[in-house]
Amino acid sequence: ITQSAFKPAWWLKNPHAQTMYATLTRRIKAPIDKHERFELPDGDFIDLAWAINGLSEDTPLVIFLHGLGGSVDSTYVAGQLLAYNENGWRAVLMHFRGASKEPNRLPRAYHSGDTGDLDYFLKKLAIKEPNTKKALVGVSMGGNILLKWLGEHPQQSIVNAAVAISVPFQLRLVADRVNQGFSRVYQSYLLRRLRAILGEKLKRFSDQLPWSAIDLNAARCFWTFDETITAPLYGFPHVHAYYRAASSRQYLNQIKTPTLLIHALDDPFMTPEVLPPLDELSPCVTLELSGFGGHVGFITGKVPGLPVYWLDERVPKFLNGYF
Repeated sequence: ITQSAFKPAWWLKNPHAQTMYATLTRRIKAPIDKHERFELPDGDFIDLAWAINGLSEDTPLVIFLHGLGGSVDSTYVAGQLLAYNENGWRAVLMHFRGASKEPNRLPRAYHSGDTGDLDYFLKKLAIKEPNTKKALVGVSMGGNILLKWLGEHPQQSIVNAAVAISVPFQLRLVADRVNQGFSRVYQSYLLRRLRAILGEKLKRFSDQLPWSAIDLNAARCFWTFDETITAPLYGFPHVHAYYRAASSRQYLNQIKTPTLLIHALDDPFMTPEVLPPLDELSPCVTLELSGFGGHVGFITGKVPGLPVYWLDERVPKFLNGYF
């Protein structure tokens, strides 16, 4: 466990300002030059967004996993993929089921502990590119899924390194925190995104889903949503079983891949209680803690209105040691 070198911009010290500033003001697009429909063994698909931009096929590849409600349109995705290309690396965003512009084919979408599609994609990628160096980077929920996969596959040799940012290590504690104070704004936003995805499912699969439009619209916090919608949809007996199974903290001591965790103590999605102590981290995992930074924020810069997005520098710096 180390102290981060990150220092917040003096004009953006508030955790909510750190969390929301880029979404509200940063106008960039991900450097996508190829879209791919990736077929899954159960008949469904996920959409891949590739950022190659003239780089050769033998250059390192970063596989990026977005957060809950995220997509290729998310600002943090654009910033990271641009940074990878600038460092001479290819990148691919793996959309989770139903997260791209076209609805997926089956009644299910994705959840916070859903590692099956990632595992299938990485194994196919390893066959296609057996010799290229690869890394995994995940943000928030994507980081949780990344860490769970690494812990489930400690002997994996597909990726050389990994970075997970602002991870909800214990989902029950996160569900508590985002239902308090101003953080309910984030909860409301994310639930609206999820209701939109699953509302489309109801139109197409109403006879196959274990809940109704009334249930979907009545769920106003994550505890209720995950109890009435998520748990039955993905085969969990109740919300507690889902949160226990999907939380990544229990997998950290199994990881044998060099992994950097970046986290801010003032993250408004969770309290420091979610963080693993040293004895829960494998020797391959480094937890880099900052007092400030919000949730996937980490914005520095001395001049108001001229932000420096520190994550776009820190993540490549770590990966460069393995690439």
